[in-house]
Amino acid sequence: MSVALDNVSREVSGVAWIRDVSLTLERGTLSVLLGPTLSGKTSIMRLLAGLDKPTSGRVLVDGKDVTGADIRKRSVAMVYQQFINYPTLTVFENIASPLRVQGKPRAEIDKRVHDAAKLLKLEPYLNRTPLQLSGGQQQRTAIARALVKGADLVLLDEPLANLDYKLREELRTELPRIFEASGAIFVYATTEPSEALLLGGRTICMWEGQALQVGATPEVYRRPDTVRVAEVFSDPPMNTVGIEKKNGSILYAGGERAPATGLFEGLQDGQYNVGFRAHQLEVASAVPGRHAFSAKVSVTEITGSESFVHLNRNGYNWVSVLQGIHEFLPGQELNAVLNPDDLFIFDGSGRLVAAPRSM
Repeated sequence: MSVALDNVSREVSGVAWIRDVSLTLERGTLSVLLGPTLSGKTSIMRLLAGLDKPTSGRVLVDGKDVTGADIRKRSVAMVYQQFINYPTLTVFENIASPLRVQGKPRAEIDKRVHDAAKLLKLEPYLNRTPLQLSGGQQQRTAIARALVKGADLVLLDEPLANLDYKLREELRTELPRIFEASGAIFVYATTEPSEALLLGGRTICMWEGQALQVGATPEVYRRPDTVRVAEVFSDPPMNTVGIEKKNGSILYAGGERAPATGLFEGLQDGQYNVGFRAHQLEVASAVPGRHAFSAKVSVTEITGSESFVHLNRNGYNWVSVLQGIHEFLPGQELNAVLNPDDLFIFDGSGRLVAAPRSM
C-alpha cells in the first residue's frame, strides 16, 4: 500500500496553511514530520486522514484518487497529543473498541487485544480503567487502540508532548520497535529534533506549510539543504555568522580574520553564511588551526549534565552546549572556538555549499 499527496495545497480564509506539498508514503515506513508549532504538521495529517480536503492537488491511495472520499472508507488510525480513552471502560475494552465496531469475532478480538497489550507492555493493566493508570500507560492504551484497529495508515500527532520526561524517554525507545512490528505506514509529528533522530526513518522538514526537505533522517540532519532546514533541525537553533572569503583568508562579520583552511579551502571568493550547532562551538583557550572569537556571556542555563552558555559576539547571539556544570557570570569574557572542518557553509541564497565531512 502507498499513500501520496500530489502537489497539495490548503487555504483557510484566504491564508495558505499548506503549500504545494508532494509526498509518497509506503507500507512499513516511518515518516517524521518535524517543524515548529504552526508549520503545517497537523494540517498534513488531517489531509492524509481525509478529515480535511485540499484546496488544490490530490490525495492518492495505491494510485487511486481518494480526495474528498468519506473518512469512514479509509483505513486510518490517529493518536493525538491529548490521549483520548473511554474513562468507564477497562483497558481491554478501550483497546477492543474499534474491533467491536468492525464486528470481529470474540476470539479474534481477544487475541488481537492481547497481542497489542503485550507489544505495549499493558498486559498487567487490562482490567483497570484509564483513571487507574499513569499518563504513560494511558498514552500506551491510546496507541494500542490505534494499532489493534489494523489500519494501513497510523498518524501520531505529538503523542508524547504532554508526558513527563521519564515517560517520554521510555516510550521513545519503544516506539521504533512497535513501528517495525506493525508493518503499517506511520507518520509521527514532533517539534523536537532529538525525537526525530531517535525515531529514525525519514524526516519531512516543515516550515510555514512547506515541506522544505524530505530524506533519511540522519542525512537531513547531516546535510540540510538550506539555512532554514538547519535551523529547524537544530536544538538550540543553529548559530550563524556572515563571512567573506578573499585571497586565501576568511573575514568574519565583526572583524576576526583567519586563514581559509578546512571547508573554506574549496570555496570561491565571495560572501557566505556559516552555520554551526551548539555542540560545535567550544569554550576553550586558543587552539592552533581553530578559529577563535572573543565573546561575552549573556546567561548560562545549567541542566545538570549540560550547561547552555549564551554568548554575545559583536551583535551575534550564539549558544554553546558544554558537558557538565559551568558557572559563568553574565558579562564574563570567554574565548569561543570553532573547527573550520565542522561548519555548514551556505551561499547568499541560503543553499548549502559545504558541510562537515563527518558528524
